[in-house]
Amino acid sequence: MPIDTHTRSTNSVLQVLSPKENLRLSMLSEQVDLTYGDVLCEPGKTLRHVYFPNSGIISLLTPLDGHDSVEVGLVGREGMAGIGLFLGSSVSPVQMLVQGSGIATRMKAASFRNEIKRNPVLQRELNRYLYAFMAQVAQTAACNRHHLLEKRLARWLLMTHDRARSNEFHLTQEFLAHMLGVRRVGVTRAAGLLQEKNLISYRRGNITILDRKGLERASCRCYEAVNDLRDSMLN
Repeated sequence: MPIDTHTRSTNSVLQVLSPKENLRLSMLSEQVDLTYGDVLCEPGKTLRHVYFPNSGIISLLTPLDGHDSVEVGLVGREGMAGIGLFLGSSVSPVQMLVQGSGIATRMKAASFRNEIKRNPVLQRELNRYLYAFMAQVAQTAACNRHHLLEKRLARWLLMTHDRARSNEFHLTQEFLAHMLGVRRVGVTRAAGLLQEKNLISYRRGNITILDRKGLERASCRCYEAVNDLRDSMLN
């Protein structure tokens, strides 16, 4: 359901725009609720909107023949969902699924294309974001292929924690298994190991991060590698 108020965006891409640019963009967009479990676009379907999360998390999943979809990327307040429109494509290669509830700035595809043509600052920031996102996707693919599930789960929880900006969030075992491309029993085992180390609390789909530093040590190097790249781009 659209939210009528036009407040200054907390999305990192949009925050760098000038007040004048933000005002123009606010007239072309709307604030909408992101509701956990909602599908914003299916793979192969037309991208009718782009989403700049101010809060909440959008998972990007790719389908596999004969298997559940696997998550290839996360989008929070650092970026934009619907990046294909920025690259000149109107068709989504992935499913855009709301993983964490929140609010997003939503813009229609035609308005977004017009804004990109006239706004070099927005172009620059989206290019920077796209580079960092490509690194995230590449690192995730390598991580899913080579690293133990416990370390992958720790990395994924850290990425979610960064975007949720809260120590507590709701994720069912079924949803986690879907995101990581494994069976529920695997998630149960991996989450149990993290709980035994007092890094997280996981009960009835509610996850609490108890020891952030410990979770970072339990994660594989992939989490740090992506963050190092992102930080180097900001300096």
